[in-house]
Amino acid sequence: MEEFNASLRFDKRLYSADITGSIAYAKALRKCDLLKENELNLIEEGLENIRSEWQTGMFVIKGGDEDIHTANERRLKELIGADIGGKLHTGRSRNDQVSTDMKIWLRDSLKELLKYMLKLIEVIIKRSLQYTDAIMPGYTHLQRAQPVYFSHWLLSFAFMYQQDCERLIAALDRMNVCPLGSGAISGNPFNIDRDFLAKELGFKSCSMNSMHAVGDRDFVAEFHFWSSLTVIHFSKMAEDLLLFSTKEFSFIEISDSFSTGSSLMPQKKNADSLELIRGKSGRIVGNLTAILVVLKGIPSTFNKDLQEDKEGMFDSFDTMKSLIQVITGAIDTLTLNRNKCIEALSSDMLATDIAYYLVRKGVSFRKTHELAGSVVSTAERLGLEIHNLPLNVFKEISEHFDEDIRLLWNFENSVNQYTVKGGTSKASVLQQINFLKDWLKDNTE
Repeated sequence: MEEFNASLRFDKRLYSADITGSIAYAKALRKCDLLKENELNLIEEGLENIRSEWQTGMFVIKGGDEDIHTANERRLKELIGADIGGKLHTGRSRNDQVSTDMKIWLRDSLKELLKYMLKLIEVIIKRSLQYTDAIMPGYTHLQRAQPVYFSHWLLSFAFMYQQDCERLIAALDRMNVCPLGSGAISGNPFNIDRDFLAKELGFKSCSMNSMHAVGDRDFVAEFHFWSSLTVIHFSKMAEDLLLFSTKEFSFIEISDSFSTGSSLMPQKKNADSLELIRGKSGRIVGNLTAILVVLKGIPSTFNKDLQEDKEGMFDSFDTMKSLIQVITGAIDTLTLNRNKCIEALSSDMLATDIAYYLVRKGVSFRKTHELAGSVVSTAERLGLEIHNLPLNVFKEISEHFDEDIRLLWNFENSVNQYTVKGGTSKASVLQQINFLKDWLKDNTE
């Protein structure tokens, strides 16, 4: 049972956050005269020595060290004596202690992930600027739909990731509330200055209800939700890149540093990095499911079930940190095959442009859609590409067709007609890039 109950095996990752929280709590005890100045100094010095032991791998775990809190407290008593070391936990419970530790650890960890996410967007902007003149087929339902700039496709993911960053920033703001001083359930009886604790630990405020504070793990669930949604976006991009890198497409080549060879077939190069991104998304979503099931099954305030909140949190952080860096590297080093992208374009992708052409001639859009469909079906019946249809065939379909229909058979003209904000024209793509640059500037410390 002792082994089953213990959590030090994984929650030792909270050692630094636990020490930081304890130092702040010792200072708060001093403010209300529950510690003398020399006792505070001894406690602070002892805790910093313990932090150093963890950092250098010198901390010795002993029997009875159930979790990171008891391990650090036991070691502190060894260093400065049980009488003074035993005062540190006055009025504090492991309930508010662990919640504080997790918030400190997760807050710092999410800031690290945000930094990597911002770098990812920066790389997409850089690559987009390199390909503002590269046209490729755009796809809906995995069928070729309309021509777009490759940069427009890249930037579609940049805006997904921008929203992911904004969600992460909002989650950081919501979780930045200090639970320390809430005790086990009912608060702290020694008039601890909780506003001081919040400020000392970098929180924007302290929690307003002790029962809520000690049982709250919404911030963990929200991290898992953020990770799940973000990794689904990674998986979507990885799937596109995997398709584009196949011989059937050959639009891009994934660099050797993010690919592996086949153990049997020497002609193959597998984009394992992208496949793993796609595969690991299930692991992240699984961690979200796990924490939601834990929270669903318990009554209010603290319960031992909440010990199960940490391993998934650590795993999702480690996995997300790796995934963000890998997808950033894959994008940064891929090669675009412009010729293959052009070869994949076909005049039937300009069928919508035929409808737009007729709209400009004064025909209602519903009618133009019907007429454009007739052009496509006629070309198929005659075994011709749309752009090779004789003018008289166009005129048989509608009197509104004229010689200027030939001007439509230009993919660059096609993409550059979409000049609205958010469109695929070069001007719109550059507008998107400038928007993201300004946003990055506002959100980069």
